[in-house]
Amino acid sequence: MKRTLGVCYYPEHWPEAQWTADAAQMVAAGLTWVRIGEFGWSRMEPSPDTLTWDWLDHAIEVLGNAGLKIILGTPTATPPRWMIDKHPDMLAVDAEGRPRKFGSRRHYDFSHLGYRDECRRIAGLMGARYGTNPHIAAWQIDNEYDCHDTTLSYSNVARQGFQDWLARKYQSTDALNRAWGNVFWSMDYDNFDQIDLPNLTVTESNPAHQLAFRRYSSDQVVAFNKAQAEVLRKYTDAPLIHNYMGRITTFDHWKVGADLDIASWDSYPIGFLSDRLEGSPAFKHEFLRQGHPDMQAFHHDLYRAIGKGRMWVMEQQPGPVNWAPYNPAPLPGMARLWAWEAFAHGAETVCYFRWRQAPFAQEQMHAGLLRPDSAPAPALAEARQVADEIETLASVSTAQAQTALVFDYESAWGWEAQPQGADFEMFRLAFAAYRALRRTGLNIDILPPDATDLSAYKLVLAPGIMKLSDPLRQALAAFKGIALIGPRTDTKTDELSIPTPLGPNLPDVDVTVSLTESMPPDDAIPLQGVGQLMHWFEHLEGGANVLAETSDGRPAIMGSHHLRYLAGWPDDQTFDSTVRAICTELDIETQTLPEGLRIRDTQTHRFVFNYANAAKNWQGTTIPAAGVHWEPL
Repeated sequence: MKRTLGVCYYPEHWPEAQWTADAAQMVAAGLTWVRIGEFGWSRMEPSPDTLTWDWLDHAIEVLGNAGLKIILGTPTATPPRWMIDKHPDMLAVDAEGRPRKFGSRRHYDFSHLGYRDECRRIAGLMGARYGTNPHIAAWQIDNEYDCHDTTLSYSNVARQGFQDWLARKYQSTDALNRAWGNVFWSMDYDNFDQIDLPNLTVTESNPAHQLAFRRYSSDQVVAFNKAQAEVLRKYTDAPLIHNYMGRITTFDHWKVGADLDIASWDSYPIGFLSDRLEGSPAFKHEFLRQGHPDMQAFHHDLYRAIGKGRMWVMEQQPGPVNWAPYNPAPLPGMARLWAWEAFAHGAETVCYFRWRQAPFAQEQMHAGLLRPDSAPAPALAEARQVADEIETLASVSTAQAQTALVFDYESAWGWEAQPQGADFEMFRLAFAAYRALRRTGLNIDILPPDATDLSAYKLVLAPGIMKLSDPLRQALAAFKGIALIGPRTDTKTDELSIPTPLGPNLPDVDVTVSLTESMPPDDAIPLQGVGQLMHWFEHLEGGANVLAETSDGRPAIMGSHHLRYLAGWPDDQTFDSTVRAICTELDIETQTLPEGLRIRDTQTHRFVFNYANAAKNWQGTTIPAAGVHWEPL
């Protein structure tokens, strides 16, 4: 499949006389796709039932006639002001009980059924009008679920919805009380109407209560997305997409993706480095203008899996953003590198955000491909370069990975409800495991927690999975490679309580977690030889083979040849050595990469990406800072 480039455009921001020239310049820059419409509700429907489509009709005609394929977004992330008058209780409420007011975006509560009906209505009107339009080649539903912490709402409508959800799930309060262990602290309920949301309690609320609310809230996102998808499918055969975000775990992306055709995500490497990732000051300084070398790759692999093999980047950072604590410009070449890295990981399309920098409102400091005065910004030439290179490079298709990582959103909610250590987080642990695989030059697939077949892989990592699903447990029992499970995997029930017998209950492996401890950042448990465990350590017992030990002789890894349990959170050096040792057992070729270099194999080529801010040598080839190199396999 030939890869393509696109851009995000807001025709409602610019004079109509400018649209034709913009469209022509997009085509001249080598762009194929243009996304429009996702924030335009107030222009489509300025007052209730007063629909003004003329501007959108014209924009679609101008862009489509120029040869651009259009991604049309439903505008439900920005309901107009009159919607609040019509549904005054549709605003979300934060954990402190404060309503989140109109005046920016994403000002709605996923639980509000009246607003969900309004979204069905506008999606249906758009589908009826544009569903067979030849210029509309894809649809985006809403925009960036959970941006600005909007999955969880503590409103009255959420409370009522949660109570109904609990009644359907548990059927009786007796069953709920038993499942949650409400005998503790006299927390028993007599009817479902008594159950409030798990906020503003004197001390921590019951972790099972918190987990149930996370599950409920995720289900509301899934239902919200599904409502629009069902309506649009009545009118169009074009693929349906949502643009997810980086390091967002508040809803189950696997379940949202089940109702869509393509998973896309919004990639802002420099913003993420300063805003969403841990790292020493020296590390963040080293990659200040490039982003973390593994952050983008992780999400490309994650969303390729969620999209059932189809992944786009809907928004790619082209220059400084406006929303991070600090917003430096990318190194020259990074807009090109990020695009090719996405393609090497399976992206069909990369769309830059945005076409022209806005001179007004909240995002006016966010760079585009053009400056506010319409002069070219630095990334425009890099986009043109990528477009030219696409024409000369054969189809880029993903290669079968030998390694896989299991990632589970419910586990993220469980460990947020009961972290047991201030710095324990599911994403952080999974990302540490992913980075270890990537530092050895391996291709990685990411798998859902109910994966049923592992036969395509030699090595599978499953860190921090709260409870192994039955399908995954059966797949592990049949697995012929090596699976490294843990830490903190299969040590809780579905209700976040301690199981009997104690976990992990791994197939045919006699190992038990008898005691758990978490450590502060200035403490660690040294291992025999080199390396250490940090953040988290589990005391293991049982008859399984001891495969690694702490310096004082306690088990660090136990298990069989095929299935092994890791008792702690390794530092980077230990994760690297552990992965390399297993790869040696499995005859998996690994690489020793210079700092900042990463590789990705496709079916036909090996791509080398230099995230460092200085040139690096790769097998006799000098790759400049922010450079990309590829060679046939």
